Amino acid sequence: MNYNEVDLLLAEDNANDAELAIRELKKHNLANHLFHVKDGEEALHFIFGTGPFEAVRSAERAPKVILLDIQMPKVNGIEVLQRIRADERTRSIPVVMLTSSRQDPDIKRCYSLGANSYIVKPVNFEGFAESIKNLGFYWLLINEPPIPRK
Repeated sequence: MNYNEVDLLLAEDNANDAELAIRELKKHNLANHLFHVKDGEEALHFIFGTGPFEAVRSAERAPKVILLDIQMPKVNGIEVLQRIRADERTRSIPVVMLTSSRQDPDIKRCYSLGANSYIVKPVNFEGFAESIKNLGFYWLLINEPPIPRK
């Protein structure tokens, strides 16, 4: 895979949720270029082109949208969101918090840090699949992001 062509980044540590999300996005041809990371530290390396991604990625070649779980190992999704919004190069990337947390403090914190959307993962298979399909359609086909700087 050419990492410079990624359109969507999925940061999800739950293997079942990640597999279902990837399958649903591909099923509807919404993920021609999708990259999955399993923790917040790996997400930050990917987004900013550091660590294992230094030779193949840069913050200037941002994904079109980031689906970000809150509860991840190493660095949680809220901290990843904070770092994305703190950097001019990544500030405008749409970030969708995709999580099982219905905690009001989490919701308020994510929106105050600049999350574009906060989606609580449905617990059943059909509901989760439908949510992913709708997210993909909106963020990858309907939404018009700003044109990246060169």
